[in-house]
Amino acid sequence: MPGLGKTTLARKIVNDSRLSYEFFSVIWVFVGQTYKIKDIFLNILKVFTKRLEDYQGDDVDKLAKVISGFMNKGGRCLIVLDDVWAEDVIDAVKKVFPENQKGHRIMMTTRESTVAMYANKYPHNLKFLTRAESFELLVKRVFPKESCPSELVGLGTSIAGKCSGVPLAVVVIAGALRGRPNTNDWQRVERNVVKHLINKDDPKSCLKFVGMSYDRLPQEMQTCFLYASVFPRGFDIPSWKLIRLWIAEGLIKPQQAYTLEEIAEFYLNDLVNRNLVILMQKKSDGQIKTCRLHDMLHEFCRTEANNKWLFQEMHLTSDQAIPSIQDKDTCRRLCIQPSILNKFLLEKPYAEHVRSFYCFSSEQKQIELSPNEIKLIHKAFPLIRVLDVESLKFLFSKEFNQLYHLRYVAISGDFKALPPTFGKFWNLQTLVLNTSTSESTLDVKADIWSMLQLRHLHTSIPAKLPPPATTTGRTSCLQTLSMVAPESCKKDVLAKACNLRKLSIRGQMAAFLDTYKGGISNLEELKCLEHLKLLNDVLYMNKAVHLPAAFFRLVRTVKKLTLANTRFSWSDASRLAQLESLEVLKLKENAFIGESWEPEIGGFSALQVLWIERSELESWEASNLNFPILRHLILISCDKLKAVPLGLADIPNFQEMRLDNTSKAAVKSAKEIESKKPKFKLTIFPPETDSKDTQ
Repeated sequence: MPGLGKTTLARKIVNDSRLSYEFFSVIWVFVGQTYKIKDIFLNILKVFTKRLEDYQGDDVDKLAKVISGFMNKGGRCLIVLDDVWAEDVIDAVKKVFPENQKGHRIMMTTRESTVAMYANKYPHNLKFLTRAESFELLVKRVFPKESCPSELVGLGTSIAGKCSGVPLAVVVIAGALRGRPNTNDWQRVERNVVKHLINKDDPKSCLKFVGMSYDRLPQEMQTCFLYASVFPRGFDIPSWKLIRLWIAEGLIKPQQAYTLEEIAEFYLNDLVNRNLVILMQKKSDGQIKTCRLHDMLHEFCRTEANNKWLFQEMHLTSDQAIPSIQDKDTCRRLCIQPSILNKFLLEKPYAEHVRSFYCFSSEQKQIELSPNEIKLIHKAFPLIRVLDVESLKFLFSKEFNQLYHLRYVAISGDFKALPPTFGKFWNLQTLVLNTSTSESTLDVKADIWSMLQLRHLHTSIPAKLPPPATTTGRTSCLQTLSMVAPESCKKDVLAKACNLRKLSIRGQMAAFLDTYKGGISNLEELKCLEHLKLLNDVLYMNKAVHLPAAFFRLVRTVKKLTLANTRFSWSDASRLAQLESLEVLKLKENAFIGESWEPEIGGFSALQVLWIERSELESWEASNLNFPILRHLILISCDKLKAVPLGLADIPNFQEMRLDNTSKAAVKSAKEIESKKPKFKLTIFPPETDSKDTQ
């Protein structure tokens, strides 16, 4: 991202005295966003000739040949391309390097991960500074020849911490503090660090550096980027939530051949690749699980979003008052801090023009409002489309039942059932229900099959679904059912939900897995299914349960499969190898039982990620014959495993392994695999403090 010190690091390398022995000439070329290939070539040519005017009329191909000729005659050359934004610059500059054994080199800096990966599969990614490093840099910039006065150390540490590890931010703040050893000045800066970094009136602020990346975004993506700041600063944003909100808000425009979800996922990945959004957690398949806006970018987005009237943030003013809601011609989205929600509702607000209302909290504790206060939310926004108030304990009311325009609802409460009135929300696309009740299932009484816009239904406990009134007519456009009780997976239900891509089934699995009773056989109705979870809730079963022989035929399209507590025999696992689309396999909490697993040769042809957790497994044979393209292995609480199969080292794609609370013998064999694989990432938890402990 902007300000991490890419150019500074490149300068340090170039200025290192040892490079003068390695390279005959070092050529520094600033590229930037408004580059021209011809200008880049002319800048390179400056080093080789003083008669640059002789080449001004040449085209790029001729200039490339001229430079190549000069490089052939001279010694080794290092070209530095600073601030590269596009791949064609890399292709162009490579043309000027003659094919010889001199060892010419290109070094470049870029904000774009895709550009970096295009140049080199393993680019050097800069990290954020630690809090201690940030403070050290601050002191060096403010007091270059002396130490920080003791009375300013506490304030300085706090200021450095608020720069969130970005060197540029530390340097900018240091400029505001230099020559001001007064405690009051430091206190004033400490209170306004982030705003100072994005101060449009300060030519030295970070605004222009962030703005350069922002300005390059397509207009639709600019809005999606700014919208991410509706979440609080420091909030880890689940990718699915951000994507669903973008869609509900109408920020994603339809495109042929792609679903709205696929387009939104592409946008999010692009923002991460441009280093505008920080990737916090990855899913097992490498996709984004949670992300975050850096504090500096968050402030930029909030400022820009406010200028564009994208949304209004409700917070206490300096005199502890609630600001008035902006009029209908400006802002249609409101986000509010949980701490002032009560005070906001006491004023009995009414804003017919508001279409979205958010109340996010980073804390686990829920806000409890009275039934009358909850009603005030429903009365305040009669035309609301997006309601995300998971941070408070929600209650249904007559007023809530009148909000027919709702597209997205995310709520929490003691819900035992989804009332029939929900069936009238014909525009609803996403419904998220977090239930704190002691009930084991949620009774869905609403006719969800008549809700023709509903695409995603998330419940924190298994839902019991109503049977469809008719099996004929239009099918449901549901893509996600997470999660549902096994007894609800009847043939007529799954035939109506035939467009499902993600299905999570949780409950007592014995009857469901019995093909004679028809349970699991009903999965054949789902022709688009990609993600499937089977979570067995029964700890002790009277009889052994087997993975049905027909299972692989029923779920041929599944790319990601999770099994938990199903207690199948490892001998049944070979059937999973027949799933030609399976890319991610998660085996959790004794999904399979037994001491050994000997997969058959062949199969698992598409499997890239294998996750085994809480297993009794002692011995396991595996190689490129069983898992030909395996990329990532995760072993958690496999404390009986005698060794990680050394044959895994023969798999060309095998790049990463994580061991959590696994036996010392398994750790030892994992290190043997690491020693055989270049650029291999091995993570061991808990981290080893003494290498002697693992001998």
